[in-house]
Amino acid sequence: MGKNFFTVLASVVLSGLTAYGIVKAATPTEPALAVYNEQGQEVKTVNLSLSDYPDFTYAAENAVEAVVYVKVTVKYRQQYMIDPFFRFFFGDEGQPQSLEQERQGSGSGVIIRPDGYIVTNNHVVQNATKIEVTLNNNKTYPATVIGTDPATDVALIKIDAAGLPTLTFADSDKLRLGEWVLAIGSPLGEELRSTITAGIVSAKGRSMPSNGEFKIESFIQTDAAVNPGNSGGALVNKAGELVGINTAIISTTGSYTGYSFAVPSNIVKKIVSDLIDFGSVKRAKLGVTMSPLSEKMAKDAGLGSLNGVYIQEVTKGSSAEKAGMKKGDILVKVDSTDVKTPSDLQVLVNNFHPGDKASITVVRDGKAQVLDVEFQGTAEITGTVAEDGSISFYGARLGLTDKGVEILSAGSGKLAQAGGEDGFVIKFVNDQKVSKPQDVIEIARKARRSIVIEGVTSTGRQGYFAFGKDE
Repeated sequence: MGKNFFTVLASVVLSGLTAYGIVKAATPTEPALAVYNEQGQEVKTVNLSLSDYPDFTYAAENAVEAVVYVKVTVKYRQQYMIDPFFRFFFGDEGQPQSLEQERQGSGSGVIIRPDGYIVTNNHVVQNATKIEVTLNNNKTYPATVIGTDPATDVALIKIDAAGLPTLTFADSDKLRLGEWVLAIGSPLGEELRSTITAGIVSAKGRSMPSNGEFKIESFIQTDAAVNPGNSGGALVNKAGELVGINTAIISTTGSYTGYSFAVPSNIVKKIVSDLIDFGSVKRAKLGVTMSPLSEKMAKDAGLGSLNGVYIQEVTKGSSAEKAGMKKGDILVKVDSTDVKTPSDLQVLVNNFHPGDKASITVVRDGKAQVLDVEFQGTAEITGTVAEDGSISFYGARLGLTDKGVEILSAGSGKLAQAGGEDGFVIKFVNDQKVSKPQDVIEIARKARRSIVIEGVTSTGRQGYFAFGKDE
């Protein structure tokens, strides 16, 4: 190892100190660093060993067990041009205009629960007619789609298995620029299954083009090598915790050229929780159009920095308008978290569910004001009344009939998974009698963890089922 390497290493080890480091005579495997002050006096000696270098063995060996290979089959119709000469003599009959064919694709996934729940990308399983999951131990299982969210490119699938290795969600907001991360997946097909690459966090809050209505604008950018087939795989930290789902690359060739992007784990965790609980994603909506702060905006508002977002428009009837927000406000904080950019605000709002409340700090006419906001939803939410008078509840529809509060449609969300079925009449929720759908909603919202529902089945038998709010 050369002198220049350890001179650079000295600047890293002693970051923030007014000191200089040079390589001192030592054994090749145990170099030493002599530290001098500006007067040239030796003030410290630092011995270096292999333990001073990043060690990814624990993270790699443990995390790889929870990353799977996902093989999908997609059916499509191949269109054919009709030969005009054939048509002239024989008509359209006898000449095929289209033919149904199959093609196969692959990606990666991450086991997040020991009972077989796996996170992957929406684009990996989109339109799939067959999904197979191969674990790191080479066992293969058929998989079904639990739910998808095209806006964030996140999907949740499940296999029928138990006792599986899992990855723990880390707090992606705590990731730091320059932090080491590992990308784990199956690039370029099954032959390179369970490939591990290393890199650093190159940037946070990156925006990329998206066709989704609620496009994600907060990707983690890394320089860990990622190729087609890595999609849906894990991005983990040195502790082997999940910090993101590898999703995309920017390339002029179709292969890795130095830039890869992952959906942050905090976003993934919320999406997955909604898909399990409700069968769909429940997004909170503030109802504003915003832009980054310019120097003039910050100066006019009396701010000492460019941190914050400028409110260009407030949607009529939105959560923002009801809270008192106005055009020209500069939003600087949600609860106790500072807002620096529009992507910061988007991520913070995405962490809320419809009906949640927050305190939002804005600067107006040079003065800070705290506004209380209750977030509305972007689509049907728990507690929303539909045109037919039914109410959404954990993926089901509840209605009031002459029998009582009836499950009109159990859907595919958490209520159905717990055993709720069409025609079940709800009599009690957490031992409290209910007489209308709104009673069910209110009791469930106040429940700390579990929701126990008692009533009568469609065949007239007594029945009950239960599920946890935070599972």
